[in-house]
Amino acid sequence: MLRIENLQTSYGQLDVLRNITMHVNEGEIVVLIGANGAGKSTLLNTVSGLIRSKGGRVILKEKEITNQPANIVVRKGICLVPEGRQLFAPLSVYDNLLLGAYHRYYRGTRQEIYKEIERVYEIFPALLERQNQIAGSLSGGEQQMLAIGRALMSKPDVLLLDEPSLGLAPLIVRDIFSIIKRLNGSGTTILLVEQNARAALAIANRGYVLETGRIVAQGDSKDLLKNRGILRAYLGKDYKEVWE
Repeated sequence: MLRIENLQTSYGQLDVLRNITMHVNEGEIVVLIGANGAGKSTLLNTVSGLIRSKGGRVILKEKEITNQPANIVVRKGICLVPEGRQLFAPLSVYDNLLLGAYHRYYRGTRQEIYKEIERVYEIFPALLERQNQIAGSLSGGEQQMLAIGRALMSKPDVLLLDEPSLGLAPLIVRDIFSIIKRLNGSGTTILLVEQNARAALAIANRGYVLETGRIVAQGDSKDLLKNRGILRAYLGKDYKEVWE
């Protein structure tokens, strides 16, 4: 579904991603873990067209999309839920969802888009209750639900999630990961960046570990989940702290 080959990205003279090669198969959840500053968000931003790479390739469904503008990448089938949600705070929940489908107006009917909003409300009932509420006034968990729902309005083939648990209470984190698992079960392919290694690996099929812009480990999520050295070295926490 999604292949990344020798991807290189820099900020000025600083190399952030160094020959990243990885893949996400159709129907998988693949998690990318690593310490702060490892380049995880840069990778998602490069894949989604927000940042230009200086080398390598991004291939979606056997077609190269490297360095195409973000709006074109969305049309091709990749949508990013960015770190920090980045909602249109002064607009209502409903208007935020409509904007998630902006690129579909040229090829679809409004009736189809309205049906898609109803589907999002089925996934996130709290958004239906607050559809006329200003997005900026929602709780953190509700804002994350809205950010995911807005991305789903683009009908992505691959959903990129950047730190969906950031700043949320533990009970809300559990709900968010349950929703991610349910979305995957309904056919959505997901590439997940997440600091909460335990929760992410528990729902993922496979994982990659990123350190200072390089992939240093990869494998089945169950194998990574048991690897104490990876959790200590690349998350900067004691193993017991991560798990207890």
